[in-house]
Amino acid sequence: MAKEKKGVRLDHISKIYKDPKTGKDFYAVKDANLEIEPGSFVTLLGPSGCGKTTTLRMIAGFESPDEGEIYLGNEPINALTPNKRDTAMVFQSYALLPHYNIFDNVAYGLKLRKMDKNVIKKKVTDILSLVGLEGMENRMTNQLSGGQQQRVALARALVIEPGVLLFDEPLSNLDAKLRVSMRTEIRRIQQEAGITAIYVTHDQSEAMAISDKVIIMNKGNVEQISTPQEAYYYPNNKFVADFIGEANFLKGKVKAQDVVEINGADVKCATGSMQAGAECNVVLRPEGASLSDKGSIKGKVMYSCFMGAYQDYHVLIGDTLVKIQEYNPKNSKIYKVGDEAYLNFEDNTLYAL
Repeated sequence: MAKEKKGVRLDHISKIYKDPKTGKDFYAVKDANLEIEPGSFVTLLGPSGCGKTTTLRMIAGFESPDEGEIYLGNEPINALTPNKRDTAMVFQSYALLPHYNIFDNVAYGLKLRKMDKNVIKKKVTDILSLVGLEGMENRMTNQLSGGQQQRVALARALVIEPGVLLFDEPLSNLDAKLRVSMRTEIRRIQQEAGITAIYVTHDQSEAMAISDKVIIMNKGNVEQISTPQEAYYYPNNKFVADFIGEANFLKGKVKAQDVVEINGADVKCATGSMQAGAECNVVLRPEGASLSDKGSIKGKVMYSCFMGAYQDYHVLIGDTLVKIQEYNPKNSKIYKVGDEAYLNFEDNTLYAL
């Protein structure tokens, strides 16, 4: 659908607000440098107040950066108002026109551009087919489910064929099951349309399911830009490791390249450029270890619960409680609370920070 695939570049972008309580200035976004490839789906991810929505609003033109320049394609756009930018926003609240039917909601932006009626009809019909609402043109928006309203909002943004599509937590008003199906639909539609998409969410699983890349933010800073897999397996720091999925942190000491001592035992662990003797936090994902009767790191089972697909354990290693999920436990020994057991690690699952 897109006229042209356009990338987005943020060059040393900062946004400064005044704290209403203290009267002091603070950085909502600090020195952000981002390069978003044309046609890609990128998610701004982080906890509440991290700066992700402010970043999106600066790209859209609803906020102005205090420092730096934003580029859409090769065009600097800081000075352009939202309606002059080649972007469209899908809002959390949908922002549909309640007295208009589906067709007129979707056609609204085209009518403002004074397009020919026949052109408008074809464009709206095509886009409603893409989002799965064909044949519903005359339905009023107050007769629609939340998922259908979200599709109308998406169609209205897509029909003007923007270079970049922006999403501000578009699924947060939907129930959990519908969120999962709609995020799959949004990804399908984005790929079919071939459009660049920037998506804001605080939901890690949502971001991992739909993104080519995730931009993880914390307190106004960009902590990591990578594929979801890289963020999960090779986090830049403890914040990223803890925010993306679930993580255990074991105290360790680098012994040699890719060898770390944990609780008196030497284990294989990716150490990157860390030097021997360095203290470190070792990231262990719950699915990256299992329990057995033999091994080098001994622990005590504090919690054991059958969850169907996996056995959920909490194991005390020294003074650290480690969460472990052993998948497909049917043919494995099940350890009970109070049992002693040893941790066994899958290859390439430990990562030192």
